[in-house]
Amino acid sequence: MSPARTTQVADPDDEFPADSAPPGGIDHLLAGFAAIAENQGLQTVLERVVSAACRLVDARFAALGVIGPDGILSHFITVGLDEDQISRIGELPVGHGVLGLLITEPKPLRLHDLRKHPSSFGFPAGHPQMTSFLGVPIRVRDTVFGNLYLTEKNGGGDFSQSDEDLTVALAAAAGVAIENMRLFEAETRRSRWLECGQDAVRALLNTSPERSLSDVELVAEHAKEASGSSLVLILTRMEPEESLYCEVALGLHSDSLRGRLVGDGSALRKVMLPYRDTAVLNGDLLHNVLPATEADLFDAAMYTRISDRGNHARFLVIVRTREDPPFSPVDQRMVAAFASQISTALELTQMQIQREQDAVFGDRDRIARDLHDLVIQRMFAAGLSIQSLRKYVVGEEPLARIASVTTELDATIGELRDTIYSLQSDTHSGDALSSRILALVRRVLDGSEVEPVIHFSGPLDTAVREATATQLKAILSESLSNALQHSEATTVTVALIAGKQSVNLRISDNGQGFEQKGRRSGLRNMQHRAEALGGTVTITSALGQGTTIDVTLPLG
Repeated sequence: MSPARTTQVADPDDEFPADSAPPGGIDHLLAGFAAIAENQGLQTVLERVVSAACRLVDARFAALGVIGPDGILSHFITVGLDEDQISRIGELPVGHGVLGLLITEPKPLRLHDLRKHPSSFGFPAGHPQMTSFLGVPIRVRDTVFGNLYLTEKNGGGDFSQSDEDLTVALAAAAGVAIENMRLFEAETRRSRWLECGQDAVRALLNTSPERSLSDVELVAEHAKEASGSSLVLILTRMEPEESLYCEVALGLHSDSLRGRLVGDGSALRKVMLPYRDTAVLNGDLLHNVLPATEADLFDAAMYTRISDRGNHARFLVIVRTREDPPFSPVDQRMVAAFASQISTALELTQMQIQREQDAVFGDRDRIARDLHDLVIQRMFAAGLSIQSLRKYVVGEEPLARIASVTTELDATIGELRDTIYSLQSDTHSGDALSSRILALVRRVLDGSEVEPVIHFSGPLDTAVREATATQLKAILSESLSNALQHSEATTVTVALIAGKQSVNLRISDNGQGFEQKGRRSGLRNMQHRAEALGGTVTITSALGQGTTIDVTLPLG
């Protein structure tokens, strides 16, 4: 539970049936036990504990303060205060004064007038006056989970020893119920992580052409479903000393993060993190991962390293706000297990892609050898045989025909040699297409003031063939160069999306644009490259409105 969070509970009389026992006594204690034993979530259990305690000892006001990891009250549930009173009080208690005394000395405390106690901290303006007081700690196993605070016994008297005994008994039952609910919720979270991890693995290993998301998009979607967090990121660190590139962002403020450089990543070097283990970032470390404007909106982030993309380290980051539940040890263990599952699946997928590429390149090498060792040698022998006919032929015309055929054979042999060279040299670099696009954008825009925003979507690294990838890189390079030289843009957005039938590349800038009266040579080159593969290029620009280039190429 997050700091300074409060819950106002309705009238405690509304929490129990009308025919239940009157306030006080064993009957009502048993009614309280029954109320808090119902399996309706930890928050509901806490609210019912407060209501049961208030009714049990006939108190006007009651509260339950949950002690956070830092030893102060992180969550405060009240009974008896209306919304107007809560708003006038302002900030809720964190554990000073008498409330803090129960944190440092967790044992029952009864006071005739809490205002006269030496540890009294006083009441803020707008706080109702309270005199009689009863405080009892709630223990979960050997740990103090929080405290019950009861004030202003109805009728104006003090809380009795019997009230204290009943409240202690209720607190003991509450501790058991809280522990059970924590175990239940932990098991629920564990099951959800395991199920989502298995679903993610199945989705990653599915090579169907119908798949519309990239590997990391699938990972982020399943991680968000499993964690229930406000934001999930996949960050890629291109070089050890460089900023982190946000490859995928899902959730709160994702549009302002996706495709951008989001932090210097120093936190990921400061935190000693074994491979596929987890760590939690907050405070200054969180600011090193997220931009300052975004980091202020969030409270903490849990991150783990997943399977690298080539030489580029990648991280799964799960971010929570102050209103989200805190990261628990169960969450950290299950995120590590999730990362292990999906990393194995990513590595298997990459191995399958590599095997398919090796098979293609093996076929190319075999064809090249056959062309060289068989076809070219036979053509060369045929050419020599034809030339040997010269001594048996007289007349200019037959000799000219022999020379023409010999020249044609030589030209064909030359073309075959070029084909063999192309087959042997047209090998994949080994890097995924998305990695090569990232490297290209970094190289072209290096040293400029232009901010790149890069979006990837769909199975780019598996669906786009090499010939198409080569033309996409050439068109992108030409577009970026034009933007740098002519547009005076401050931001260039590159979006590369693989669909079921085609791949779309969109390059847009916020520069000065141009009038489309004539066609520049660079733009004509893009058109020719796309048309050679059966694709199209559409260029949209106007003065003062930037330029957008849309390229669509078939995947077949």
